[in-house]
Amino acid sequence: MKRLGTGIGWRPEIADAVERMPGIDWVEAVAENVCPGHLPDSLLRLRERGVTVIPHGVSLGLGGADRPDEARLTALAERVEALGAPLVTEHIAFVRAGGPLTASPLLEAGHLLPVPRTRDALDVLCENIRIAQDALPVPLAVENIAALLAWPGEEMTEGQFLYELADRTGVRLLIDVANLHTNHVNRGEDPAKALAELPVEAIAYVHVAGGVERDGVWHDTHAHPVPAPVLAILTDLASRVSPPGVLLERDDNFPEPAVLERELEAIQGALTKGWARAAASRVPAREARATKAARASKAAHIPQTAAAQPTPPPPPTAPTRQRLALAQTALLSALVAGTPVPDGFDRVRLGVQARALGVKRADVVAKVAPELPEILGDLYRPAFLAYAHSHPMTGGYRRDALDFAGQLLLSGGPEDAEVRRELREWWLERSGPVPRSTRPAVRLARATRRVLLRR
Repeated sequence: MKRLGTGIGWRPEIADAVERMPGIDWVEAVAENVCPGHLPDSLLRLRERGVTVIPHGVSLGLGGADRPDEARLTALAERVEALGAPLVTEHIAFVRAGGPLTASPLLEAGHLLPVPRTRDALDVLCENIRIAQDALPVPLAVENIAALLAWPGEEMTEGQFLYELADRTGVRLLIDVANLHTNHVNRGEDPAKALAELPVEAIAYVHVAGGVERDGVWHDTHAHPVPAPVLAILTDLASRVSPPGVLLERDDNFPEPAVLERELEAIQGALTKGWARAAASRVPAREARATKAARASKAAHIPQTAAAQPTPPPPPTAPTRQRLALAQTALLSALVAGTPVPDGFDRVRLGVQARALGVKRADVVAKVAPELPEILGDLYRPAFLAYAHSHPMTGGYRRDALDFAGQLLLSGGPEDAEVRRELREWWLERSGPVPRSTRPAVRLARATRRVLLRR
């Protein structure tokens, strides 16, 4: 695996700062936010300087019951080619459920949700990853996610699940140490145990990010400083293996560039501490040889190239996918549509997750359609959260913005006539197949029609 070095998540809000930041060897860009034919100038300049750019997907839903969507795979492959990336990454998560497998409406989570660590889910995930590997032009790495809730009846720990996944598919791993901390706080899982169980030889690179704790629940926000416990997990990881790359993620509430640079320095310090710990605890030569042989044996089960892929087991049967589909749909429906909580889930924790999903939807829609909070003002957030409680997302965030505005208008809101007029104009402008004409004659005709309709 090519050594990447020190990286940072590229975001438009900090693009200029990232270009000026010293010691940045590579960056990671959210794949869905990059248009292959119109790459941002900042990314083009970074590439010209020899900075590696890796696309990081968030919408494939490899952990879902359905096979990966061909159009999404094609789009991800196009971004890989446009960026000249040596690697592409995604998540071990499901992001939608329902549809033909369950004969129910397709629901979108708008978020990364955990897959159950069961044999059924592992079988489906392995086949989905092999499908993705065949469709992508470069190696794939998948990331462990943060979770607010745990599935009942799980059959494996996170480390065991990841080890078998890598063993069966040859997929690389993107280990997020902040997510290990999240799962420690929220699910009582020991990060050290997870690190001891997972195949460190399969690590492609590492994510580091910040979060915040509220009422005993850790929220992986990517909008707060990296806390000491996350750096401690990174040190533990570095004492076990030297990761090919480490990257700082920040998605919101961006601080001054100097603050980000200090966080990168703290990350480097945690790595150095881990390497020193490893050097100080060298085992005797005989034990070292035995350890090296054991690691070599373990690595032999983790193919580095497509040619070395193991013979895959038979694909999961249709009933296996359907069982997983029914379980995931029941959970997602409870989270976004207010249906009963499935048996075995923590109702309080599920309620926390449901509220978090609603807040995230409101935040993302406000970014996708910034005119909505401008038009509605203080009304926007409570109105959207009330809408989200009873209207699951069935498409992307742009569709969600239009549906919210349309539903608000249908319900008779907003009460202020001028605000309602502005909202209606915004909805009409964006809901048609083509933008509304701005020619004076057409605008005059629309205004005349509005006046006549008021009579």
